Amino acid sequence: MKPIVYIKPGCPWCMDALDFLDKHQVKYETRNVLTDDQAMQRLREISGKTKTPTMEFGEFTCADFSVDELLAALEDAPSVRQQLGLENA
Repeated sequence: MKPIVYIKPGCPWCMDALDFLDKHQVKYETRNVLTDDQAMQRLREISGKTKTPTMEFGEFTCADFSVDELLAALEDAPSVRQQLGLENA
């Protein structure tokens, strides 16, 4: 299973998040919520918002985050952090 990252093109926080995941060799899928209505609907369901980036990985959701906020959220979800291979990030 790969995390899904909901993004909007041109969003600087989205690019930072994807760069971070790439740097740490995390495999993920992206969903462009501006062109994919189902992705926008899912984003609203899991976060109650339309803000990006938002990551969904099983039961773990981190909405409208910076890289630092993602790392803080993963501190509270060590098993997710390990599954993503981000133990040393």
